[in-house]
Amino acid sequence: MDMQDQNPKHPSSSVALIIGVTGMAGLSLAEALKNNPTIPGGPWKVYGTARRPPPSWFPTSHVDHYITFDALDSTDTSHKLSSISQEVTHLFWVMFQRLKSEVINISNNSTMFKNVMSVVVDSNKGCSRLRHVTLLMGTKHYMGPVFDPSLVGQLIGHDPPFKEDSLRLPFPNFYYAVEDIAASYSPAVTYSVHRSSIIIGASSRSLNNSLLTLAVYATICKHQGLPFRYFGNKYTWEHFCDMSDSRVLAAQQIWAATTDKSKNQAFNCTNGDVFTWKSLWKLLSEIFDVEFVPFDEKEKFDAVEMMKEKGEIWDEIGEKHGLYKTKMEEITCFEALNTVLHLQFQHVSSMNKSREFGFFGFVDTMKSIRTWVKKLREMKIIP
Repeated sequence: MDMQDQNPKHPSSSVALIIGVTGMAGLSLAEALKNNPTIPGGPWKVYGTARRPPPSWFPTSHVDHYITFDALDSTDTSHKLSSISQEVTHLFWVMFQRLKSEVINISNNSTMFKNVMSVVVDSNKGCSRLRHVTLLMGTKHYMGPVFDPSLVGQLIGHDPPFKEDSLRLPFPNFYYAVEDIAASYSPAVTYSVHRSSIIIGASSRSLNNSLLTLAVYATICKHQGLPFRYFGNKYTWEHFCDMSDSRVLAAQQIWAATTDKSKNQAFNCTNGDVFTWKSLWKLLSEIFDVEFVPFDEKEKFDAVEMMKEKGEIWDEIGEKHGLYKTKMEEITCFEALNTVLHLQFQHVSSMNKSREFGFFGFVDTMKSIRTWVKKLREMKIIP
């Protein structure tokens, strides 16, 4: 459905506009805002938006209204958001576009954010109710644009554990550009920046869904009798990494949006623990019923190339198990995950600042993995 209601005579005290509601972070945000009666700032009215109509697995109870529009198109953005723009009190920005060129990423993501803010704030000429914007960013703030092939070998990032007061790196980064736009609206509109690690949740519409990527990989390995081999390096196999459960991320964003002390601040957001990929590989082997294969650095293996030829196999698996229809290349991120699995430093963020400011959300990463695999199965995204 594509819906814009007329402004009510008595608008809700808290009205959320979630940009990117069908992704992992957006879905958890909507669920927390609508289905948790004790959530700060509630009761909430929730507008959820995405570029495409809702998939069949999307729970309509998570939003009051679902709106489709293309944020890159200023006319479409204005047409679809104008009628609700004077209602919105909180904007949750949990979407992004990422191409291989960071320069293009800066242009696209800045344009989208500007288009939305122009409708919600600028067009209302002092009548906007918008109080706060949360921005979902990430650890690329500390590492630089690691997915831009033109910058391979040039990036020198900050030492882990990553801390929020680290200076910006001298490389192009769309995170910096979007944050600067948000800051330009202060003090009238406050903002908070949320730097996630590897996000885990359940959606077939997230650009970077590492858990779904690994689930597809394990499922295909089992289906074809192939070894479930680790496709990273020895360093990441043995050293620490962290993740961000989308429920913890949602809780932190809502906390920041409703807590005065957190205004105009940046916060890391991880589960609060660490893991090694070796331990996670053992867990995934158990969950997907495949043999655990210890990492052997003598064996050269290119999972990215191998999986390029597995699209038809995934289609077969989908037909066999009656899954929600997806294209493997659209729901996986093998190239991005391959980059992460070949890092030469521990991908770990400090949660000290978040705790000092009063946010104590956490989750056990291994339990989280089990929870989200179960959810993906319930949604019929994986068998």
